[in-house]
Amino acid sequence: MRVISSQWSVASKRCSRVGICVLLFALCSSAQAQQPTKIPRIGFLLTTDSRATAAPYRQALAEYGYVEGKNVQFEYRYIEGQQEKIPALIAELLDLKIDVLFLTTLTSIRAAKRATTNIPIVISTTNDPVATGIVDSLARPGGNITGIARLTRELNGKRLEVLKEALPKVSRLGVLWDSNGPGPTMAFKEYETAAHLLKLKIESLEIRSLNLDFERAFNIAAKRNAQAVIPIRSSVTIREMRLIAELAKKNRLALMCEGHDFVEAGGLISYSADEAEPYRRAAAYIDRILKGAKPADLPIEQPTKFELVINLKTAKQIGLTVPPNVLARADRVIR
Repeated sequence: MRVISSQWSVASKRCSRVGICVLLFALCSSAQAQQPTKIPRIGFLLTTDSRATAAPYRQALAEYGYVEGKNVQFEYRYIEGQQEKIPALIAELLDLKIDVLFLTTLTSIRAAKRATTNIPIVISTTNDPVATGIVDSLARPGGNITGIARLTRELNGKRLEVLKEALPKVSRLGVLWDSNGPGPTMAFKEYETAAHLLKLKIESLEIRSLNLDFERAFNIAAKRNAQAVIPIRSSVTIREMRLIAELAKKNRLALMCEGHDFVEAGGLISYSADEAEPYRRAAAYIDRILKGAKPADLPIEQPTKFELVINLKTAKQIGLTVPPNVLARADRVIR
């Protein structure tokens, strides 16, 4: 009887230990199940603070299942023409422990490249990322940067050709540019080269981020007999696109634009890459990176679709008749 009792005691203790282990395992599993899943955080440094600036990126990411506040967190900072604040704005975003950083201007891309080699960076740039030293090559960027090259600058010559077709008598045009940014500075030089080949005279309408006098710039263009003005895209000109369009109409100057948003704001004509494509491609890159892809292995893409947009309402206001052959080629006409 003593042997049986002893054996029963040993068995009972073993059962107790097994029961405790099972209970501890269940508790651990329950605790793990209750731990919240880490929500990825995406940092955006955009040109200007407006719903129209950020909305396309949110919409594009929503197509990949990312809903702000539910399974992703967006952190926004805005340049608002203050180029000198870009390094501090990038530092703020990096301090938030973001998982991906999205950038659109050459100055911000260069600043971010200096600031981090670890955080993945997705770009949507109007400049050639190889020629500007952002990446090693389009096919294999290397480092922590990838994204989209929008070919805005490569289209400068084509844009002037379209302008000559729309205004056959054009001989002189003003180029409105922010001399505080490296991107617009390079763009102005490219327009000078393209204009020389097409026998067009260029008037430099230089503005500075800290001293914006758009009315003076347009008065100069009118006094020097320019027939058209091209505003080079930058955080400054994008923020003031409606003012720029109004001043062009006031001075009866044709506004050739680098994006359809300027035409929608009242500009005359634009020739650019399909504006919706960069948003979709940027979202695709962010999605792939959040799922484990490395930027160095993701080739930088270039647009494949281009669009010509014409604002006939503006043409009427400045007394211009758009030639039928140009109008027939337009992808979209605003009436």
